[in-house]
Amino acid sequence: MTKTNAPIEVQERIAKLRDLINDYRYHYHVLDESIMSEAAADSLKHELSQLEEKYPELITPDSPTQRVAGRALDKFQKVAHAERMISLADVFSESEVREWLDRIDKLGAKNPELFVDIKMDGLAMALIYEDGLLKQAVTRGDGKVGEDVTMNVRTIENVPLSIAQKEHTEVRGEVVIFKEDFEKLNAAQRAKGKPEFANPRNLAAGTIRQLDPKIAASRPLKFMGYDMVSPNLPKNSEVYERLNELGFRTSRQQKVYQDVDGALKFIHDLNETRQSLPFGTDGAVIKVNDRKVYQSLGIVGKTPRAAVAYKYPAEEATTVVKDIVISLGRTGAATPVAVFDPVQVAGSTVRHASLHNADEIARLDVRIGDTVVIYKAGDIIPQINRVLTELRPEKSTAFDYEAALKEQYPELEFERPAGEVVYRVKNANADQMLKRSIEYYASKPALNIEGLGEKNVVALVDAGLVSSIADLYTLTAAQVATLERFAEISAHKLVDNIQASKNPPLARFITAIGIRHIGSQTAIDLAAHFKTLDALRDATEGELLEMPGIGKTVAESILAFFSDEDNLALLDELAKNGVRPEYQDTSNGKLSGLAFVVTGTLDSMGRDAAAEKIRALGGEFHSSVVKSTNYLVAGHNTGKSKLEKAAKYGTKVIDEAEFLEILGE
Repeated sequence: MTKTNAPIEVQERIAKLRDLINDYRYHYHVLDESIMSEAAADSLKHELSQLEEKYPELITPDSPTQRVAGRALDKFQKVAHAERMISLADVFSESEVREWLDRIDKLGAKNPELFVDIKMDGLAMALIYEDGLLKQAVTRGDGKVGEDVTMNVRTIENVPLSIAQKEHTEVRGEVVIFKEDFEKLNAAQRAKGKPEFANPRNLAAGTIRQLDPKIAASRPLKFMGYDMVSPNLPKNSEVYERLNELGFRTSRQQKVYQDVDGALKFIHDLNETRQSLPFGTDGAVIKVNDRKVYQSLGIVGKTPRAAVAYKYPAEEATTVVKDIVISLGRTGAATPVAVFDPVQVAGSTVRHASLHNADEIARLDVRIGDTVVIYKAGDIIPQINRVLTELRPEKSTAFDYEAALKEQYPELEFERPAGEVVYRVKNANADQMLKRSIEYYASKPALNIEGLGEKNVVALVDAGLVSSIADLYTLTAAQVATLERFAEISAHKLVDNIQASKNPPLARFITAIGIRHIGSQTAIDLAAHFKTLDALRDATEGELLEMPGIGKTVAESILAFFSDEDNLALLDELAKNGVRPEYQDTSNGKLSGLAFVVTGTLDSMGRDAAAEKIRALGGEFHSSVVKSTNYLVAGHNTGKSKLEKAAKYGTKVIDEAEFLEILGE
């Protein structure tokens, strides 16, 4: 048995990943069936390769990372390749490309000239010519042994049956179906009332593997060359030139670059334009252009060291559900949200996705700890496609929605009205909740917008002038002046006060948006830690839990707020209307490191105003005396309990005059 330091759960994860990837590969490469998207499979394989890289002692000869495609079908004659048809290692980011170059640099390939081309999405094929005539066409198979499909390939119009090169020649490339041709085929299928084909790649592969060449002849297959095994030319760029001279079609996208920056720019530019190309692609190939250097670098496992395949951001990916939190929207609707390990999907990082309602959770049977396939609906909204139950932890339990509601919102009562799928806060009124949220947004602990008290908020909402917090910033004095409570001057004053709140301190804004369990002090801590609203919005559960004073309940509340589509829409609308919270660093203020409690009544200011002054100077405001409290400010009618705690903890008791002196007033 192999000795390893890998945790048992890592070993189990690797075993499950191998089984699932092998099953996918058998269906996809042997049976031409797809049990999941290629992007999802790539994501699983990438996870496996990273685990094996971390624990190389666990690599086995039968691991999916150590093999190429699937075995040959029995229905065609088997043919051994004179030189293995290898696949390329995948990379998914610019940093991984640079790491690859660093590795080959250490092996002697210093600052190599790079050859870059589009990665075709088709069936790999080797064409063998003897005395200038097409002798054999062989699929990749398992890389060592493929299938003789010569009769089918001879029907492909753009495959030369003879070439102007008499020596032994082997050309490699992809058999594809162009997008326009694929659409025409599906239109014909629809017209005949027959099922449509799934995708061009599967159709091309399935056609080549038909025993009757007439089927291949009836479909618009094309061969796109990308390599020539023999004769062996000096550079990969020269191979393309020779292929074109001999009458083979290539992608016509290839370029040569002297540095990695040029190659990466090509890849990024191609990502912007690839949808307009006539054929499908999911990435680009980067090779060392010098074929002698290429060969000298050798092969590791089943992939060459001198080339990588850059995969564009997947439209689907796999990740693990870390938690399921329930977001309470502004209308009282409770929406479940799956929280993930961060994963790249369609070019952006996804951390969570709405599960919509309890019925959807039950339909998917999604559980905490599950590995799921996610995608972006309309390339915008992350959604869970399905659960990979093959990777489910052994002690997994179904998600209990009502129990989760009681745990996360113990003080609230929920109901699910007859005929609806959404749980709501019992007796919740949307207008009342809107008024309450606006009042809190404008309150002294929050943005302190003068003139936006309870009665004026009620008037604005009841008149239909405000239907969300963001609407405050589109109000005009003329609109406000139409209300009975306002004259021209007071209307202008209210609108001016609202406009003046467009650049609030970040901590106050975090307080104002009403994240559950987040008071003024926690908002200050969050602002100081994350510095921007975007950073807080993108925070993971792990990052939140690393902060002192942030426990699981608070972390879940923050995650729930920033994963609710209504909340995100509100924040986007506020930003559109010019609201830009700004972080104010008070860490070097004169009260930095000092904590205060105010008890009793002060003559010069209220308790909220005192708290604001303390925080503005970098101090902390506590609601009760604890060991870390430095000062207890005692006003009139001070309670005995706070004085007793101050004596117990050695907290210094000061009067209002001393407090004002500390403040510098």
